[in-house]
Amino acid sequence: MSTWDFSRTKQHVLLCNGSSCMRTGAEDVTQRIRAELTERNLDDVIHTSRTRCNGRCKDACVVVVYPQGAWYKDMEQADVKKFVDCLVENQVYTDMLTHRYNGKHFMAEPDTVKGTLKADVAVKINK
Repeated sequence: MSTWDFSRTKQHVLLCNGSSCMRTGAEDVTQRIRAELTERNLDDVIHTSRTRCNGRCKDACVVVVYPQGAWYKDMEQADVKKFVDCLVENQVYTDMLTHRYNGKHFMAEPDTVKGTLKADVAVKINK
């Protein structure tokens, strides 16, 4: 196992590899993003991590970028080049954006599936 030096890292890309995302091509998206970053010599600047479910299964394949706090949906291999272009320019890839952090909480984009509040589910489970 490696212990990476993050002193040059500016962005962290979380690649959902939960079951819903895997069914919609997450493995291919993960590999394509990593290859694109390597081809552009960006591995020290943009770090990637595979995750399990991020809780937005209807948006599969989900990708999240920090520190922007931007959440993306329906990512496919065809989106990768433009997505990485946006990362390099420190821009939001608006084509697939579902949520962005506004400094206080995440704001959903207008056409984003609303989802269920965890508090509402917890109340039902505890009753």
